[in-house]
Amino acid sequence: MTSRTGRLAPSPTGHLHLGHARSFLLAYWQARSPHAKASGARLLLRMEDLDLERVKPGALEATLEDLRWLGLEWDGEPWIQSEHRAAIDEAALELLADGRAYPCVCTRREIEEAASAPQAGMASGRYPGTCRGRWRTLEEARAETGREPALRLCVPPGSLRLHDDFRGDFEVDVDAEVGDFPIRTRSGAPAYQLAVVIDDARMGVEEVVRGDDLLSSAARQYLLQQALGLPHPRWWHVPLVCDEHGHRLAKRTDALSLRELARRGVTRAEVLQWVARVSGQVLDAGLCCPDFDMRRVPREPVLCRSTDWPANR
Repeated sequence: MTSRTGRLAPSPTGHLHLGHARSFLLAYWQARSPHAKASGARLLLRMEDLDLERVKPGALEATLEDLRWLGLEWDGEPWIQSEHRAAIDEAALELLADGRAYPCVCTRREIEEAASAPQAGMASGRYPGTCRGRWRTLEEARAETGREPALRLCVPPGSLRLHDDFRGDFEVDVDAEVGDFPIRTRSGAPAYQLAVVIDDARMGVEEVVRGDDLLSSAARQYLLQQALGLPHPRWWHVPLVCDEHGHRLAKRTDALSLRELARRGVTRAEVLQWVARVSGQVLDAGLCCPDFDMRRVPREPVLCRSTDWPANR
């Protein structure tokens, strides 16, 4: 086996919950398996803190505490995304200069109104390309409209056939589903898709384990990697942990956050054993997973209720 580099990439916008714990532990166990360690595999940590409106004071430190409570370790110092924003901004302007992206001055309301009458065969939420081809530069768009423009990637027509090491081959038609998508917002902030692509490339990330709610992002990130001449990592998109209604867990519901569980008296060992059990894995006496095999992870979402855990001890 050749050396591989994986990553953990939490957003410090709230306390981590059991869904995060499962995804991060699967990535951790894969990177720390005997085969991976023998090949020199590395696991990096990136704090995705670019969404300034949602990042609260102290949230970054709290996220690090949650990860350490789980017993997770990573190689090197954490990569703080906001400290590397300049490279993301440069990539957005490079795509604009190459004609692969364009300025867009549409407001959210205008996009919603245009999307309410989609073209035949196109999804209702798709951006219809209103601003494509109107201006060559941000300055032209700004001068003509008096609005601050966003940047959108020119998405080619047709389906992409991609491969996920957990799900297998799949097809996505980004043009039909979302159309030209943002790579920079009207406020000038980098969009999530571009930030992930640039930072993965700069960090040397080759393997990505994450929840399957991000499967649709994979195609958009593939297109950006292709446009920028960057390598494509291997993906494992694993099923989510959901509540009793089948909805994915959210940070705004604190009942199954790691901090709330710890407050109730739930131990780290109990969380790790639960994650291993619902993921088809077996822990040893030291709470390690030496025989980790992603192929044993069930294909269905994990249902979890707050009442499955003790109210208090």
